[in-house]
Amino acid sequence: MLEVPLARLDPDLPVPQRARADDGGVDLYARADVLLAAGGGRAVVPTGIALAIPPGYAGFVQPRSGLAARHGVTCLNSPGLIDAGYRGEVAVVLVNTDPTEPYRVRRGDRIAQLVVQQVAAPAFVEVGADELAASERGAGGFGHSGT
Repeated sequence: MLEVPLARLDPDLPVPQRARADDGGVDLYARADVLLAAGGGRAVVPTGIALAIPPGYAGFVQPRSGLAARHGVTCLNSPGLIDAGYRGEVAVVLVNTDPTEPYRVRRGDRIAQLVVQQVAAPAFVEVGADELAASERGAGGFGHSGT
């Protein structure tokens, strides 16, 4: 198990935790009430925690599927990246994609999930374009697979 030091900036909110033992992410909670207007209303919602993610790891903030499916509320920059060196309050950029219904976030609501993963530090080696190893996909970009 990876230990991640956590500072509770709001002691009345729960510490992030997995809903089930085998879940990959932990729930993040809203520190403030926010009204997300219909049709793209967005807000940066604080979570009441700060982290010291260990070097070699990063945190990835991702939407909660239930909020997205039931209300059209998702994370605007998903996944949001928390670098190992960041020590400020974790916040979530939420957006309401529902075209007609506003959505009220209430303090203490579960608003996103956090996954902490090991990340490689790339060491880029510059080569010419003709020196890149060939692949089946090649230079095919967006929609190249036909779906």
